[in-house]
Amino acid sequence: MPLDSHRQVFAIHPFAGSPLGAEVVGLDLSRPVSDEDFRRLHRAHLDHHVLVFRDQHITPAEQVAFSRRFGELQIHVLRQFQLPQQPEVLVISNVIEGGQPIGLGDAGHFWHSDLSYKETPSLGSMLHAQELPGEGGDTLFANQHLAWELLPTWLKREVEGLQAEHWYLARYEELQRRNPWRPKLTQAQIDEVRPVRHPVVRTHPETGLRALFVSEHFTTRILGVSEETSRELLDVLLPLSVRPECIYRHQWQPRDMVFWDNRSLQHLATGCPKHLRRTLYRTTIAGDIPF
Repeated sequence: MPLDSHRQVFAIHPFAGSPLGAEVVGLDLSRPVSDEDFRRLHRAHLDHHVLVFRDQHITPAEQVAFSRRFGELQIHVLRQFQLPQQPEVLVISNVIEGGQPIGLGDAGHFWHSDLSYKETPSLGSMLHAQELPGEGGDTLFANQHLAWELLPTWLKREVEGLQAEHWYLARYEELQRRNPWRPKLTQAQIDEVRPVRHPVVRTHPETGLRALFVSEHFTTRILGVSEETSRELLDVLLPLSVRPECIYRHQWQPRDMVFWDNRSLQHLATGCPKHLRRTLYRTTIAGDIPF
């Protein structure tokens, strides 16, 4: 039976007064998504950068299948936190069982774009809520197209055409000091995440919009300038990239699945009290080499 025979009735509501984001209501991702419905979702994702699918009672396999509609999936370097039967799924969790963490407990501690430290960074990520705390646990998203537009002209001229180094290990030891559960990496894992370089200002491959592409988590320095100039530029750029007028704050609801565009956004996990359980499942879709 052709996929278009499975069309569903759903609505897409942009978040009022927000610089990004829209809510998808009435779509059941446990059912096939028709080609026409998929095109509508794809367009909305490009327009709004974050889609929030409400009340999704889906399995990890169904999350993987829907994610694959957008492209090839990427496997996170911390393979110890993937679902055994579904390796494309990274478990994000602060839960400790049998004296061991079941997932990555401090993911998103600093502002970042997922997998910007890879030669081919992520197109987007999907995060499906499994268990939410009674307080805290919000996720912030910052619109990097808007951040670029709002930069002063002198700063745009200063950084246009420059490249920056991104490195997964840039703050890894700092995170290990904060969180004893963050694992020690094997040499094979270290070799997998060697430093890469990307443009400071990237062009979205589908919309043509320009966006800042640096972050406090993974960007180590701006290349082609002195160390002092690099530090001065990052000290100015990083706060401006996450200024309040660029930010949407997502307050999680049970069974939310949030799909964001890593080519357009940075995000940050705000954290929750350690005694409250929080578990989510993440899939990550491969993008292309930034230009």
